[in-house]
Amino acid sequence: MRVLIVDDEKNLRESLADFLKIDGIETECAENGLAAQRLLSESVFDAAILDLRMPGLSGLELLDWLREQGPEVPVVMISAFGDIDDAVSAMKLGARDYIVKPFNPEELAIRLKRIVSERRLVEAEAVRNFGKPGGAARRGSGLVGRSRSIEEVKNLIDRVAPTNATVLITGESGTGKEVTARSLHALSPRKDGPFIPVNVGGIPETLLESELFGYERGAFTGAETRKPGIFELANQGTLFLDEIADMPQALQVKLLRAVQEKKIRRLGGTKDMPTDIRIIAATNRDIEEAVRAGSFREDLYYRINVIRIRLPPLRDRIEDLPDLCEALVEKLDARLGRKVIGVSRGALELLASYRFPGNVRELENLLERAIILCTGDLVTERNLLLPTGTSVHFARPGNPAGDHGAFQLPTVNLEELERAAIIQALLRWEGKREKAARELGISRRTLLNKTKEYGM
Repeated sequence: MRVLIVDDEKNLRESLADFLKIDGIETECAENGLAAQRLLSESVFDAAILDLRMPGLSGLELLDWLREQGPEVPVVMISAFGDIDDAVSAMKLGARDYIVKPFNPEELAIRLKRIVSERRLVEAEAVRNFGKPGGAARRGSGLVGRSRSIEEVKNLIDRVAPTNATVLITGESGTGKEVTARSLHALSPRKDGPFIPVNVGGIPETLLESELFGYERGAFTGAETRKPGIFELANQGTLFLDEIADMPQALQVKLLRAVQEKKIRRLGGTKDMPTDIRIIAATNRDIEEAVRAGSFREDLYYRINVIRIRLPPLRDRIEDLPDLCEALVEKLDARLGRKVIGVSRGALELLASYRFPGNVRELENLLERAIILCTGDLVTERNLLLPTGTSVHFARPGNPAGDHGAFQLPTVNLEELERAAIIQALLRWEGKREKAARELGISRRTLLNKTKEYGM
């Protein structure tokens, strides 16, 4: 068992981790919701223990993210506040259990083991029914839009999904690479098996090998128990390796062997283990340029590039905006507890004039802010805070052809946005300034100067 403990109380995190370790449960800790979000995106856990109230991202918000976008992990919610409304909210969002502090750690361990055992029984049943009809696709699968470029992608997914071919998905950040990978899995004979996404670029190089291939007891200092790797956990399912171009060269050799021979060996192990996995890889980088530069192995490139799916940027399929907005508003309404019914024509025209460097992910963020600010049942142009202060021109309804009105975008307080971005990055990396600075694309010194400037 591998469990994630998320709580802003350091003493509770550490004492609970020590107790569970004695009980044979491996743990990892996060001091806030954003850090937990990062760990859940990078690693595989059998269960998670979430505190209800934390800085940055609350336990309920993290639970909502897990339900909508994150991995399928059973959750036990803990709280110092025995509020029945909180418990009901947590259970509605998918929590498997709710415990009020202070609690008996032995009782928590028993509940964790029961929950994980129940989940494994369900997974075992799925394996027994492998290949039988009736398996449902995981929530959220499918690309939205009717443009020619996205229809071509959908048709390719339909043709490739039933096969066992290795797929390479390329496209800019935010274009839907993981959504595409989930669609391939959901439409494949492996749909009842696990789908495990791994952000290769998000895991430190020193940990990546043990995360992917697992390790034997005594393989290195601190390896007190045997740990299966992600390749083993993904058996009879799909392994999605995101940002594959960022994989260290030393590990590229091991990945090549795993793809070619369909065998892996745990760190410190002496025996090869067969694997039955479909690999889907993705990158937002020019992988051919990485091959030419020598940072990515040519033989591995040919192994993963059997089928290529190129995702178009949003600016090249702007006609899909109405469908995308409709789908995203419905999703965000459920997440935010709102009842917005759509986006006004003026708002759509304004969005159509924007180039969306962050693609669909950026559109979702813009709409989320707009829905929060919206006071009516439609998102209007006044609710949209696009990251620019310049005028955007577009044809207004009823204007003669060529007669364009100008709409002055609302001014965004860049200092507030910058301060919020720094706080979120620091929370995600639990105060590790060097890693937060790397995520923000600035130097550590610049980050230090900014924290002083903003009085953090």
